[in-house]
Amino acid sequence: MCSSDLRTIRVLIADDQALVRDGFSMILSAQPDLLVVGEAADGNEAVQAARRLRPDVVLMDIRMPNLDGIAATATICRETEAKVLVLTTFDLDEYVYEALRAGASGFLLKDMRRDELVEAVRVVAAGEALLAPSVTRRLIADVIRRGRPVPTQRHDRRLASLTARETDTLRLVARGLSNAEIAAQMFVTEHTVKTHVSNVLSKLGLRDRVQAVVLAYESGLVLPGEASAPDRS
Repeated sequence: MCSSDLRTIRVLIADDQALVRDGFSMILSAQPDLLVVGEAADGNEAVQAARRLRPDVVLMDIRMPNLDGIAATATICRETEAKVLVLTTFDLDEYVYEALRAGASGFLLKDMRRDELVEAVRVVAAGEALLAPSVTRRLIADVIRRGRPVPTQRHDRRLASLTARETDTLRLVARGLSNAEIAAQMFVTEHTVKTHVSNVLSKLGLRDRVQAVVLAYESGLVLPGEASAPDRS
């Protein structure tokens, strides 16, 4: 495919370290389909830039002055169509869970390789979630630490809108299975799984699979330690 045929992905970089911003900008700008439209040194600047520049993806550091990355993520996800990709120093950062709940579409460690950064931006821009197994394990660990969640009436009403197959799909998504793995579990095609996932996100008003995972655990639909196979063949 010629570079002229590629959809340009607009990226905003938010990090309080200028050296980090410069490094990410250099890596991303070298790609024909990626365009760095702006940079921000704190959460307030990130929110203002996202409103003004309307990027497709925001690379968001969690720990920043004035307004942290979690609050900035929540505002950006609420007010714009941008997908937020959280940057963190540690995969067990205590704020990762809160950032995902705020609407982030995934996370990346700052010691990632160049190709991982580039691919992550493309994946998130395409509407897919980027949730590493280590983060999934952290979500589950947090649920265990906080005790079994008590489903709210709001969650009950939302989940009641799903068909049996869609509910099974949500359970398997929450287990971290790929579309291909879900298809094998449910004895259907990957296309069918994609349709189920799309219906789940639409009916529950969710942005992506990350939010689906969070809701599945917080609502009590999925509990740590349960078998991952669906209840129906």
